[in-house]
Amino acid sequence: MRTRRLAVAGGFEFTPDIHTDARGLFVSPLQEEAFVEAVGERFVTAQTNHSRSARGVLRGLHFTTTPPGQAKYVYCAQGRALDAVVDIRLGSPTFGKWDVVEVDAVSYRAVYVPDGVGHAFLALDDDTVMSYLVSSAYRADLEQAIDPLDPALGLPWPYDMRFLMSERDTGAIGVAEAQALGMLPRYEDCRQWPADSDTGR
Repeated sequence: MRTRRLAVAGGFEFTPDIHTDARGLFVSPLQEEAFVEAVGERFVTAQTNHSRSARGVLRGLHFTTTPPGQAKYVYCAQGRALDAVVDIRLGSPTFGKWDVVEVDAVSYRAVYVPDGVGHAFLALDDDTVMSYLVSSAYRADLEQAIDPLDPALGLPWPYDMRFLMSERDTGAIGVAEAQALGMLPRYEDCRQWPADSDTGR
């Protein structure tokens, strides 16, 4: 398992080894030892989610009210997508920064999204399947959304593509308005990172 620290504090990219033979392939997108070594604690799974999307489907930018918050471990089981993480945690050393990872069913690269961090993805192929492990159960009253096309974020979506978004995401507000309304999580309320991480904590 190869690990890369993302531009967002506490976020990581994990790329597993893939084993192939005449029968096909075997891969472990989440491996506890590598995860704990990078993040400093185990990933506790409360729920697993599965989505299938057509090319151009843009889901997000979503986050869960913190506390209790929700961390995510996401990989692409079929197709291809751009997976974006955005630091919207007030007081974070990387507040306002983002990172984008191309995930697909070739590399089985995975993205760890810490508590309080915004998450979105854009399907680049038809029948793109995303698999999520999440640290808390879904509660509709805690789910929040920010406009993934907000110019203030400047996410590098391919704008020559026609996006298909839910009504909720189309109507989502920008990050500045979300901050003014007190919607954004505070870094101090979110999960703490290992003392030797580059966040300085």
